[in-house]
Amino acid sequence: MSRYVISLGGNALGNTPQEQKALLNHVAEALFPLIEADHDILIVHGNGPQVGMINLAFQTSSTAPEMPFAECGAMSQGYIGYHIQNAFKQLFERKHINRQIATVVTQVLVDAEDKAFSNPTKPIGKFYTKAQAEELEKEHGYTMKEDSGRGYRRVVPSPKPLDVIEKDSILALLEQHHIVIAAGGGGIPVIMQDHRLIGVDAVIDKDFASAKMAEIIHADVLIILTAVDYVYLNYNQDNQMTLKHVTINELKDHLSMKHFKEGSMLPKIEACMSFTSRTQKQSVIASLDKASLALKGESGTTISFN
Repeated sequence: MSRYVISLGGNALGNTPQEQKALLNHVAEALFPLIEADHDILIVHGNGPQVGMINLAFQTSSTAPEMPFAECGAMSQGYIGYHIQNAFKQLFERKHINRQIATVVTQVLVDAEDKAFSNPTKPIGKFYTKAQAEELEKEHGYTMKEDSGRGYRRVVPSPKPLDVIEKDSILALLEQHHIVIAAGGGGIPVIMQDHRLIGVDAVIDKDFASAKMAEIIHADVLIILTAVDYVYLNYNQDNQMTLKHVTINELKDHLSMKHFKEGSMLPKIEACMSFTSRTQKQSVIASLDKASLALKGESGTTISFN
């Protein structure tokens, strides 16, 4: 029996609660081989689109109170976790599997002096045209940036995770063989101030949070599920090259050539490198649709220490 951390992108969860429920049934089926093999599983999900929509709803409401971004992150953890739990519970009933699954509302410690606070880069919420983005900048003071040729999105600071506040509770659940959903959306970013935890307006990249979580719980493998089957060099170009197996040193060379885009594949690569460098255990980047093949080493990019 092995221990896995599964990092699931927020864009794979849909734009409405109804769409999210339907998509999560597919997620549960894709991860079923791990459950059937009786492995320990911790799921970290993204929340970029969802937390942006929650925050915008409060910002544009004429009656709702102003809602701090940390609280919006907590809300997203709750409702996404609720849907993931129910998708898996329905699967367990159909497959006659006796496993428990629970969501832990998770705070993640960050450094108040992290340079990310002076350079917002993390895209959240939906896509806008350039004219819409300029209007949002003027009206709400948002920082808007073009995102991978798909339009403009709001960006917020993305500090690096230092520690997971609820790690002992998470480990206790895993020791009882429960499936755990934790650090959703990268966790609620908090700083320590006067011996108190204070939420801050930021979004921790869920892949970096997944790597930190995998390190803390002594995971055997970190798996980042995304929209593409493999990591590629020269992506979407005539000389595109598939990477099936790659070492840390090889990735360092590729990074020096700037093969991976910020806000897209780059944080996934850096998160895997962090986990594999610190633990000398493997990381995998694969598509959700081929998760079961990736678990058998038949799809996805495997990153090893050497």
